[in-house]
Amino acid sequence: LELKKERLERIIDALDGATKGKVTMTAFDNSDYETARKQYEVEAKQRWGETDAYKEHEQKTSNYNKDKWQEVNDGLMVIFAKFAECMKNGNTADSDETQALVKELQTYITENYYTCTKEILAGLGKMYVADERFKTNIDKNGDGTAEFISKAIEYYTNN
Repeated sequence: LELKKERLERIIDALDGATKGKVTMTAFDNSDYETARKQYEVEAKQRWGETDAYKEHEQKTSNYNKDKWQEVNDGLMVIFAKFAECMKNGNTADSDETQALVKELQTYITENYYTCTKEILAGLGKMYVADERFKTNIDKNGDGTAEFISKAIEYYTNN
């Protein structure tokens, strides 16, 4: 998302410059984003490539184009933003509203990536706080969002 933000800022700057008679094409350089995406893809394959979930993910997403990936990933970020709002509204990790969001997250992952069992969901909840990249990205919705989601998932998967 940071790379995407930087790219959009370059596009805005380029368009602003174009209205003033300057010509630049660097705003449309997507190489940083593509490099990061490929790095994560390699890492995921190394860690989970032999699992049924990874194989299902490859099959389910094999025909996703750039726009579809954008749509699916944006949808996931919307759910994370809902968690942040829920937390800001004073809900606890075990509240009915928060637990409904955990179910929504699990369903969304299953529909768009791979079958998200309670075991997989529990692992994701831990990864959201253990992996600084995930934590930083999720916490853009508000400090503590990743921890809140992690606790909500832990409650959900243990009950």
